[in-house]
Amino acid sequence: MGESEVKKSTKGGKMRWRWVIGAFITIVLAIALASRTTPKIPLESGDGNKICECSQDKHRHSGIVEDCCCNYETVDHVNGEVLHPLLQELVKTPFFRYFKVRLWCDCPFWPDDGMCLLRDCSVCECPESEFPDSFKPNHRILPSDDLKCQEGKPQSAVDRTIDSKVFRGWTETDNPWTYDDETDNSEMTYVNLQLNPERYTGYSGSSARRIWDAVYSENCPKYPAEELCQEEKILYKLISGLHSSISVHIASDYLLDEATNLWGHNLEILYDRVLQYPNRVENLYFTFLFVLRAVTKAAEYLEQAEYDTGNPIDDLTTQSLMKQLLYNPKLQAACPLPFDEAKLWKGQRGPELKLKIQAQFKNISAVMDCVGCEKCRLWGKLQVSGLGTALKILFSVNGEENLVQTLQMQRNEVIALMNLLNRLSESCKGYGHRLLRHRR
Repeated sequence: MGESEVKKSTKGGKMRWRWVIGAFITIVLAIALASRTTPKIPLESGDGNKICECSQDKHRHSGIVEDCCCNYETVDHVNGEVLHPLLQELVKTPFFRYFKVRLWCDCPFWPDDGMCLLRDCSVCECPESEFPDSFKPNHRILPSDDLKCQEGKPQSAVDRTIDSKVFRGWTETDNPWTYDDETDNSEMTYVNLQLNPERYTGYSGSSARRIWDAVYSENCPKYPAEELCQEEKILYKLISGLHSSISVHIASDYLLDEATNLWGHNLEILYDRVLQYPNRVENLYFTFLFVLRAVTKAAEYLEQAEYDTGNPIDDLTTQSLMKQLLYNPKLQAACPLPFDEAKLWKGQRGPELKLKIQAQFKNISAVMDCVGCEKCRLWGKLQVSGLGTALKILFSVNGEENLVQTLQMQRNEVIALMNLLNRLSESCKGYGHRLLRHRR
């Protein structure tokens, strides 16, 4: 080969390498420019019907929910396909729509100095004509112009009618896990939960912080701690999971602009209060499965319960929805035992430990009387009552064989239990992809 041919070959090789390097640099620059021009997801959205588009598959967590018997993917699938749709219908039925509660209670721990920033945190009266006939001791009707506190805001309207026969067909019994005596009708009133949604109310500051400080520091063991036993950790996880669910609902129905009454999703609040803490996401799923286990354990009892509102069609619909939920084959196949309560309260300390944790949760339920915002107090008492009912089902009755004979529940407890399960279902369903993407 001549010298001139060697030079030409060398020159051609150098040109090819330059072309390859140039092409590589071009590709890198194109990717960089594309990532710079990709629109960012807004932290706040004014349209309550639009949720930012996030990849639901990328970085999704897999594995078993800690202390439970189901994995995250199964929970999301069964919740989205079975539980959430049925629960949404169930809580809108007349039987589950009304909750009886004492809203005016003296705080047993400190003077109530909480103030709410919005009218939406108040609970007002609505006409007796809204109630099923079987709920009413008489038929006194309030004129529409007497509803002064509604002020054109249907989401604030409730009914406080006293009904001495509301527990017809249901047992009047105290729950050893909760503070409220629901048989004391003289101080209790009905609330239409559909007209009083759990949402942002403006209740914040030192008064709101004091509530959660009292719950965690005074009544709930600090966690994690190596010396804590399984039962004490579970109490913490239940309260943390409930707290996370409440925060999700506040963020999902948030007042973005008070001047224009614009409501929507506040993803910044969601991230600050839940997403940036992986254990809060885990505890939300744990609490959901814990309450679900209580419902499935009491399936036979709930199937046979009387859902009487005086309207046979509505009552049959309620009973049908309940059976569909309790005995759904997809739920039974995918997650037959959401939580195994049989492994708890073992050893010599078992009975003593149960009484200790029972007293702690009872104190937590009493703290709900100290909530300064009326609507926050309503949902706090309902959900803590629902959680107390779940604890009662799982830990106050031994075994499932004679559960129908040994378990006694009030009508109000069943309403609280199913509405709590729906709240937790909504939290996992509405933000499930965000919760799991940020979990790690």
